[in-house]
Amino acid sequence: MIRAAVPEDAAALAALWNPWIRDTAVTFNSAEKSEADLLAMIAARDCFVVYINNGVQGFASYSQFRGGSGYATCMEHSVILSPTARGMGAGRALMTAVEGHAKASGAHQMIAGVSGENPQGQRFHAALGYHEIAIIRDAGFKFGRFMDLVLMQKFLS
Repeated sequence: MIRAAVPEDAAALAALWNPWIRDTAVTFNSAEKSEADLLAMIAARDCFVVYINNGVQGFASYSQFRGGSGYATCMEHSVILSPTARGMGAGRALMTAVEGHAKASGAHQMIAGVSGENPQGQRFHAALGYHEIAIIRDAGFKFGRFMDLVLMQKFLS
């Protein structure tokens, strides 16, 4: 089941996101998320959760790609799943919810920023109709090394 995130989801979202931050190069961020961080995200962004087997097993959110009125129809998203929810269609369902909500709100396109060290994430986005538009070499630094950022784009309208 997909639903809008609520403040009570903050602890579960932190529990989902922090292992990806701590242990992988999926995100370049090395600072773990607190419940307060996630409460602020839920308040500031459009955020959806996937609820499977009596618990939150993933989330996706989106907001404007860059500041300023000229970017008002260009969105960027994040999507995080628990390892047990991967390969079950939960990510696709979350992205359908995010893209549908964004399109209904007037968004023209969605941008995905995917770590160059996350080929599974790149394949996931490609399967959803995203196309690689740029590689920003050495954009991120984590685990003592520079990593590329792959930008992918999908037009919603």
